[in-house]
Amino acid sequence: MSEPFVDFQTHPQHYRHWRLDVDGTAATLVMTVDPDAGLREDYELKTNSYDLGVDIELRDAVDRLRFEHPEVKVVVVTGGLEKIFCAGANIQMLAGASHGHKVNFCKFTNETRNGIEDASANSGQVWIAAVNGTAAGGGYELALACDEILLIDDKASAVSLPEIPLLAVLPGTGGLTRVVEKRGVRRDLADAFATRTEGVRGQQAVDWRLVDHIAAASDWDALVAARIEARAATSDRPANAAGVTLTPLERAIEGDTIAYSVVTVEIDRTTGAATINIASPEGVQPTTGEELAAAGADAWILRTVRELDDAILHLRFNETDIGTWRFTTTGNAKAVLDAEAVLGADTDHWLAREVRLLWARTLSRLDVSARTLIATVEPGSCFAGTLAELVLAADRSFMLEGTWEDADDPPPPASIRLSEANVGWFPMANDLSRLGTRFWGRDDALAKAEAAVGADLLAHEAANLELVTFTPDDLDWDDEIRLMVEERNSFSPDALTGMEANYRFVGPETMETRIFGRLTAWQNWIFQRPNAVGPDGALQRFGTGSRPVFDRKRV
Repeated sequence: MSEPFVDFQTHPQHYRHWRLDVDGTAATLVMTVDPDAGLREDYELKTNSYDLGVDIELRDAVDRLRFEHPEVKVVVVTGGLEKIFCAGANIQMLAGASHGHKVNFCKFTNETRNGIEDASANSGQVWIAAVNGTAAGGGYELALACDEILLIDDKASAVSLPEIPLLAVLPGTGGLTRVVEKRGVRRDLADAFATRTEGVRGQQAVDWRLVDHIAAASDWDALVAARIEARAATSDRPANAAGVTLTPLERAIEGDTIAYSVVTVEIDRTTGAATINIASPEGVQPTTGEELAAAGADAWILRTVRELDDAILHLRFNETDIGTWRFTTTGNAKAVLDAEAVLGADTDHWLAREVRLLWARTLSRLDVSARTLIATVEPGSCFAGTLAELVLAADRSFMLEGTWEDADDPPPPASIRLSEANVGWFPMANDLSRLGTRFWGRDDALAKAEAAVGADLLAHEAANLELVTFTPDDLDWDDEIRLMVEERNSFSPDALTGMEANYRFVGPETMETRIFGRLTAWQNWIFQRPNAVGPDGALQRFGTGSRPVFDRKRV
């Protein structure tokens, strides 16, 4: 069965699986999955199991809580079915999904859970999982993304990661990594936990560090209320600020063109490439947090990142054959720098902080996308500050030396300008800036690049600072880029994905790099093995009453 077109835009009024209630400084997000509202028609979302559609709504709720509800200091996520918190990813959905969809689904749910952790760590909006019933597999992984886990002690409710014994796959959204790295569960206990289908409940779950607090049913509401009060007291979210409505994005899809208000995507199916262009702002942009709040979703710095994020997700899920993404920009570099200045000038303002964090998450989504990334810097480009991050994120970059000599009125040569945004506003998964990652282990080169902040760098200057890969002149420009794109299209996409992922994250490992670099790679492999997905594999046999047949050779 072919995968359906996926649209990542939604709104609480259209949710089929979640209910969002806001009461003062606390919000409650209740998971009550509609079994008949899956993205495909060949499965039912029973027992609060989820598919991509459920997580699209969750991601929307995470973002709206951060932007539209600055007064909310604590978010409680809980189950809306009796004795069920969440049964995890829907097995029939996984069994019938294409390999690519399974991997993309796991990656997106990981990113959504990273967004929850980012809210708790950096936005003062702490997430608490009130596990009021069984939390299995992805259900427990959702709880693991929260800053605290509360478990009802009713002698039946348990937390579990049963994927290995039941499905012959790994927990798909970071569970293994978060158990040992975030929760601090001992390795031997984690091993026992991940191979115990019935899970762990009650005091043992506390003793093993799988949950933080338990309470009997009679004391459950009191425990939840107490934890809300305690965590709200530590938050710096403003009490009386007005939120910013995340209005629907302007987007038109016509043939091979996807047009937003600022971002445009042009797809060339012959070469398997998409050109993603970002235009600089027009008009005066906000300079203070209050002006940013007044402009809301119309502010260029917020509108652009939302459109870029949607374009990345659209290409990931709906254009899986397009393996090369080329980034271009058009407009005025100074206008870009003026628009981003509010993120550095008013760092204490809640909205400036949220926009900056959203840019960091979106650029990280770009980093972990399994696509070749190219940036091309030409006369008329505006790769400055925040948009210069696209050059630093690229696997290969080209910058025109000089200008278009055969033009009747040759434009000024291309330039790049770094700003404070490139020094540390947008850390990668390895907790380094993209400049720091580029020059890992070479402090002198990093210092020279950072010293160039604020300067308009021509091609030879950018090359001397090692900020771009190649600087062809106008005679070779078109051929150099064409050959690179055609060459990329001739290589194995599998090998390219592996190569790019190995090159992008140098330096220290973090929980995030382990999840995307180690867990995703293993899951990608396991999802293709007959032990999991073959006709006698565990995903196909699950629920049939027949045991799977395994190839016993270790590889």
